[in-house]
Amino acid sequence: MPHRMFLLVIFWTWMTEAVAIATPEVRPATEESAVESRCAACVDTQDSSTDDQEPASQLRCVTTEADERFWLENMAIWHQYSLQEMSLVLGKTPNEIRDLLSKYDLQTASSMERRSKDRLSIMPYPGGRHPRRGFLEGAIEPQRETKFSVFTPWSATSYVVADVPEAIFTNLGLTYLAHTHIPTIWDAQGMKLPIQEWQRLDNGELKSQRELPNGIRFGVRVVPEVDHVWMELSLTNGTAETLSDMRVQHCLMLAYSEEFSPSSNDNKIFHGDYALVHDPTRRRWLITSWKPLGRAWGNPPVPCLHADPILPNCHPGETTRAQGWISFFEGQDWEAEIERLERLHWWEENGSTVDQNQTLGHGTTFAR
Repeated sequence: MPHRMFLLVIFWTWMTEAVAIATPEVRPATEESAVESRCAACVDTQDSSTDDQEPASQLRCVTTEADERFWLENMAIWHQYSLQEMSLVLGKTPNEIRDLLSKYDLQTASSMERRSKDRLSIMPYPGGRHPRRGFLEGAIEPQRETKFSVFTPWSATSYVVADVPEAIFTNLGLTYLAHTHIPTIWDAQGMKLPIQEWQRLDNGELKSQRELPNGIRFGVRVVPEVDHVWMELSLTNGTAETLSDMRVQHCLMLAYSEEFSPSSNDNKIFHGDYALVHDPTRRRWLITSWKPLGRAWGNPPVPCLHADPILPNCHPGETTRAQGWISFFEGQDWEAEIERLERLHWWEENGSTVDQNQTLGHGTTFAR
């Protein structure tokens, strides 16, 4: 009997040690380990060479100090992000973000100090913070590579987020969508589009180009000028068939513009090819348009303002284009301002500065 008990003790000891070796140590989740996991995921999602790439997320890790500083200034100074919001975007802990803000001297500056005197201020939208206030289920995982912010000239904290393009419809179906909601033709095929970023030019211009799996290519130019932002969307048909019934959604999201943010269409006017939104005094206005225009409308729950272009039929190998406009206006005679804009023929501008002799109108157009 003692011999049998001795064997049982030896066996039990051996089993306990084996389980201890086979079972990995479970450490409590920490802020640092969570960030490490997010950064590992970020590396995976930014590798566009794989066919099974993860969908676009809010996490966009940076690899250079120049990019790190740019995005920190973008978020902290221009968009007034919290440490937690910046952490979600860059994959760093809030404490690490705080140290980096100190390193780059980005703790107390105002965006007003950084604004150019010769053009309106625009910035790529950093993501991490949903640009909508409502109807969030209609825009899951918004992709930042189509979004840029336009900062109101009279405030250091107020901005609108433009989505160009938010969606592209063709005779093939929903051909592109800048978030997750209605399935696209690529979703139906189980295909995921790679993550991209805006190309930032020294003159403040933003550019992007995307090629879809079937050969359709679309590009966007965003050019900030002294009193407006000029936009162009081009689409090249790389398929073997003519593209038709092409509609584009261009969304201006107003949740973070103090004066334009009520969830209502009562503060909006749709007039010809133009969509306008005004502040409670009806003296400050945001104006947008596209040529050729398909539809102007607003969505109160978001809230947002739309001027959605249409594109002519496009034969194989051809390119079609539409031009867009965003400006601010201060005054009461908005109809006279629309007439002035029409006289500019801005849709023929091609990204060059409008003759400044024509920019004096009924009220004030801003140049900051």
